[in-house]
Amino acid sequence: MGKVRVLVLPGLGGSGPDHWQSRFVRENPGFQRVEQADWDRPDRAAWIAALEDAVTAAPEPVVLVAHSMACALVAHWAREGSAGRVAAAMLVAPSDVESDTRVPPEVRVFAPIPTDPLPFPAVVLAGRNDPYCAVERACGFAALWGADFIDAGDVGHINVASGHGPWPEGERLLKDLIKQAEG
Repeated sequence: MGKVRVLVLPGLGGSGPDHWQSRFVRENPGFQRVEQADWDRPDRAAWIAALEDAVTAAPEPVVLVAHSMACALVAHWAREGSAGRVAAAMLVAPSDVESDTRVPPEVRVFAPIPTDPLPFPAVVLAGRNDPYCAVERACGFAALWGADFIDAGDVGHINVASGHGPWPEGERLLKDLIKQAEG
């Protein structure tokens, strides 16, 4: 594929066929979706193990593209996984897995949010009106993780429900991130 392998990490529910993540995988041969055994009842240890397996199996360094709860997955995995194989990460619309009011109870298996800086370059992109995470919290996650932060405006949760099946802005951001990673 090139100098990096792109691993796509959906959150709760697995990003259906019309979601931008699924489109990215369909439209870009070589992008790989990290599959989970149960998209609706996440098991933190199993999800971390699946991510570790995908990262270590990749023949090239990887760029992670996480959405929603998978942003917390990346933060947890980075503390114990093969993070040295990650060239960069794009963390889109992180959900506040610590919130009792913003997220479904299933995602709280990823609480508490790790506060360690990520050991690889990352960007967090979030909407001002995301129902699953206040923009201030998302910006705070970026600061804790040592990631750049992009305020995407009033774009909701950056999923199909908020009008993001095709997501050209996300494609451009990812292409730029890949170029930087391949440097």
